Formats: sequence, C-alpha cells, structure tokens
Amino acid sequence: MLVLGMETSCDETAAAVVRDGRIALSDVVSSQIEVHRRWGGVVPELASRNHVMQVLPVVDEALVKAGVGLADLDAIAVTSGPGLIGALLVGVQAAKGLAWLSGRPLVGVNHLEGHLLAARLTDNPPEPPFLGLVVSGGHTSLFAVERFGRYQLVGQTRDDAAGEAYDKVAKMLGLPYPGGIQIDALAQSGDGKAIRFPRAQIKGAELDFSFSGLKTSVLTWLRAHPNPEGQQLADLCASFQEAVADPLTRKAMKAARKLGLRRLVLSGGVAANSRLRALAAERAADDGLELFLPPPRLCTDNGAMIAVAGTHAFQRGERAGMALNADPAWRLGAAA
Repeated sequence: MLVLGMETSCDETAAAVVRDGRIALSDVVSSQIEVHRRWGGVVPELASRNHVMQVLPVVDEALVKAGVGLADLDAIAVTSGPGLIGALLVGVQAAKGLAWLSGRPLVGVNHLEGHLLAARLTDNPPEPPFLGLVVSGGHTSLFAVERFGRYQLVGQTRDDAAGEAYDKVAKMLGLPYPGGIQIDALAQSGDGKAIRFPRAQIKGAELDFSFSGLKTSVLTWLRAHPNPEGQQLADLCASFQEAVADPLTRKAMKAARKLGLRRLVLSGGVAANSRLRALAAERAADDGLELFLPPPRLCTDNGAMIAVAGTHAFQRGERAGMALNADPAWRLGAAA
C-alpha cells in the first residue's frame, strides 16, 4: 500500500510517500525557519503564503524521489487539524485537488496522531497498547494508545506548551529562533541543578502540566541577574531544561504505572531535546518501561508521519472526500 502524506499545519511544508505504513520511500520537508527568524517566531500569514508557494513543488519532489506517480497511490493523506487555520487550508485544498485529479481516496489526519505514530517508521516500531507523550511548540499531551485509532487523553498542559515555553525563554535571552535548539546547545556545558526553578503541581489533575509559572520564574531571575553570559548563561539554560524535562518524564512514568502500560513513545519537536531524551531513557529504565525514541528528523513535523497515520485510517475505512475542511481545534481522542 502506497500513501502520500502532506503536512502544512504550522511552518513546515512537507510531503512523503510511505509503503505499508512502515517504510518511507521519500520524505521531503521545506523549512520556513529563515522566513520567521527575523520576527522571533512563526507569523501565521507568512506561513500560509509560503505554503502556497511550496506545497506542490514539495509534493512533486516527494513523488519523484519515491519513483511513483499519483496513479500509483492507494490514498492521499493530509493534516486537517489541529494547527494554524490558514496553513492547514493550503494543505487541505491542495490534497483535495490532487485527490480529485487522480481519483485517489482522500484521508484527513489529526496532526497529533501523526506524531504518536511517527515511531512506526523506525526499525523497532511500537505496538499498541502504549503511552504516548507528545511535546511540541503547540502541544504537550499524554495519550493512552489502546489501538490504532483509539486514543485516550490522560494529561495535557493547562497553559503554555513545553515548546512554547522554550521559545519564550529564548526570546527573553535574546537567542535566535528557533530557541529550543539554542537553549539545548548552551545547556550542554551548564549545571542543571544550579538554579532551582519551580515544578507546577496541579491539584486534582496530577497528570496535567503547567509551564507559565516556570516562564515567569525565569523572567524574575533575569531581572535579578540581567544579561547572563558564559557559565552563568549555560547554567540558566541547563536549569530551565531540567525544569521542563523533569515534570514531563516524571508524570509520564506516573501515567504508565497508573494505566498499567509498559511502553512509552516520545514524540513531537521537543522530543528531539537532548536532556528530555536522556532523562526519559534513565527513568524508563528505572521503571522497567520500553522506551521508543524516534530520531530527531521524525520528531519535527514531517509528511511521513501523516502518511503512516493516514495508512491506518484508510485501513479502518475512513474516507474524507471533497467535503474535507481544516479544523484548527481538532481534539484527538476521548478525555480520561
């Protein structure tokens, strides 16, 4: 089975052809980092305009690299939510046009399901049931994956997503966009215990997250210690990273124990962070969990993960048709 996956939910224009939901024959990503860098973050209107220019060339490149044409596909899958409405619409409309032109079935995919299933493209794919932690610029959520297509939301952020906190702290420090990569690099020579930043405890929702207080604590520290440099800056970045990675991994382990799940899948752009990966590996080993860590290229937004999720949706009999529309607030799964 050959499925074309298309992704335009934020600032990456991506397309990939995946065989049998397991093997990426091509995976093309056009990044907009340079477009948004001068603004210190993603500008929705600019993202949409760039998707318009890039989406068809990216799809064409993905088909050429895979050595297939539209007629060879079994289905076309596209991210239809959640995400930026303008960006989503570009991908959805392009996918509808390609589906109509080729007569191929169309499948709408939830962006978070794509992240949860990205690890299916590795040599050691996770099989349900498993616990999935999705950590990105727009999302920080814990899902119990009972089976493909059956997801239960068991924890989520109450305010800022972890990646959003990274971007805001990086902006406070005057670091270039994307800030998460810069903070991770600086933290390598820092002491994560140098500054004790708070970890939010949410009464009555022990598996939920909150990072707004952490962001405020960093701002307060910076007012008392303006313009940190050298080792002080490295310690700040390392301490901030620790304050993000600690609750993410601690609550993931707690959720796994509570639900009796023995597999943990880490996904989303922040899953490429070195400290989060190391601490997740350490704590999973201590708890006897099998940890699945996709390579960084599969953590960030890509078309291959959408093709994987689309393959499973297609096999479940899901079809979208020409009535498919973008849903920027599409929630995945049922609440616990």
